[in-house]
Amino acid sequence: MRDPEILAEVKATLALLTQRSPGRAIEVRIPPYAAVQCGAGPTHTRGTPANVIEMDASTWLALASGERSWAEAMASGAINASGVRADLTELLPLRMEP
Repeated sequence: MRDPEILAEVKATLALLTQRSPGRAIEVRIPPYAAVQCGAGPTHTRGTPANVIEMDASTWLALASGERSWAEAMASGAINASGVRADLTELLPLRMEP
């Protein structure tokens, strides 16, 4: 079951990610809440994207807020990432504008 507050936070932070890094080279999946495409590079149109990042909502929100680093989350196995562009280190943390 999806928590409405978590859903809203995940969608807001993913929207900010796509604003800061437009494109369709990377697919970021936060099941069961949302998935977006972002990042400059080759455009993905059909099938499984070449660059996929997947994690749970608590990991994503911790990364977006700066409570956790990308390296730490990768080392712990909290992120499943594949592809040469599947790294959001340079984009995190996201700072929400007031």
